[in-house]
Amino acid sequence: MDRSLLIIIAGPTAVGKTKLAIQLAKDFQSSIFSCDSRQFYKELNIGTAKPSKDELKEVNHSFINNKSIHDYYSAGDYEKDIITQLNQYFKTNKIAFLVGGSGMYIDAVCKGLDQLPKNHKIRNRLNQQFLDRGINNIQKQLQNLDPEHYYKMDINNPQRIIRALEVCIITGKPYSSFLLNTCKKRNFDYLKFLLYLEKEQLQSNINSRVNQMIKDGLIEEAKNLTDFKNLNALKTVGYKELYEYFNGSLDINSAIEKIKINTKKYAKRQMTWFKKDPDYKWVENSSHSKSVHIISKRIKDYING
Repeated sequence: MDRSLLIIIAGPTAVGKTKLAIQLAKDFQSSIFSCDSRQFYKELNIGTAKPSKDELKEVNHSFINNKSIHDYYSAGDYEKDIITQLNQYFKTNKIAFLVGGSGMYIDAVCKGLDQLPKNHKIRNRLNQQFLDRGINNIQKQLQNLDPEHYYKMDINNPQRIIRALEVCIITGKPYSSFLLNTCKKRNFDYLKFLLYLEKEQLQSNINSRVNQMIKDGLIEEAKNLTDFKNLNALKTVGYKELYEYFNGSLDINSAIEKIKINTKKYAKRQMTWFKKDPDYKWVENSSHSKSVHIISKRIKDYING
């Protein structure tokens, strides 16, 4: 193997990426680079399902707890940072693992992102509209200006909606017209694996995870961050529903049920994104040892091939 190799372990939330990736990274004496867009934030712990302290000690992890919720951190910023780190890492290592469920961030690493125009005045105006009128207002604007992108994106992510609207307003053209899918050259090869489970099993995992988060103290974690609930990082499943409980819009049982429902919707959107990419090798993850064996064999075949 002449070139370094990046192994992507992707999949929806609660599919079992963390446990599998840690085992593989240990087997290949490698490191893990996270591509979960919420695990960057050091203030968000329970609700983002970060690896535990013990798991973080097992294998070296990067891009977990590296930012504050007060930092503006885009997919473009992530692309620059992680490519720099990977290029440095691959000077002394041949294999690395990229792990997470944020499809745009995975694409940023493998393909690169298109260079899009920026205007801070327009962005600030859109941010104020969001704060004054709510997410439905900016959702409707994007639906009118770029329906193609609207129906493909995470429409509950205000930062991404505002960025798309910013481009539409600056150029007078749909945001989607700038997404040319041109790939940047990278100094490494990559293999992409997509973990999946049958619908009933994944939903059961999600229900169990949410219940465990509540037991672990998610309500208290969210309450301690109430002053910052309008920050984009807190517009996240698991936190935003609890703020509805805190302001009296929901009772606690309804809030917990809503977290489960919204998490399942999010997992469905993740799979919709991943299904568009034919490069992924699908691995059914109901058996941890079997999944490890399948992926290990493919990696070794690639190295030896």
